[in-house]
Amino acid sequence: MHLHFYENATETVLLIFLIITFLQSGIDKIKDWKGNLSWLIGHFSKSPFKNSVPLLLGIITVVEMAAGILALIGLVHLLLFDHKDFALYAALVSCLALLMLFIGQRINKDYEGAKTIVIYLIPSVFLLFLLQ
Repeated sequence: MHLHFYENATETVLLIFLIITFLQSGIDKIKDWKGNLSWLIGHFSKSPFKNSVPLLLGIITVVEMAAGILALIGLVHLLLFDHKDFALYAALVSCLALLMLFIGQRINKDYEGAKTIVIYLIPSVFLLFLLQ
């Protein structure tokens, strides 16, 4: 069986980056739900999101897990079959997750936190660009 690594080396590295980023983040949110929720309630206590933190945490957890799982499936399909559809879906969902986090930080006026999210958004957008 031929692995399509060399033909897709950049995409492969970026997908591994997304797998690590989103599966780690999603699993951490699931394993330490109470700790994450407690911190976020305090973080967003003076924002328009203050009454929606549990719902929004659930939504972002689902989106992050979806991004990580799609990236994993996309990596397998890319390496084994040279198919890019799932990798493209992973890039799109990753960008959606990061934009959700970004808008939360901007509305909360946490500009340093927003800048940090942009660091993750750049490789996600680059992957999206490569896959189109």
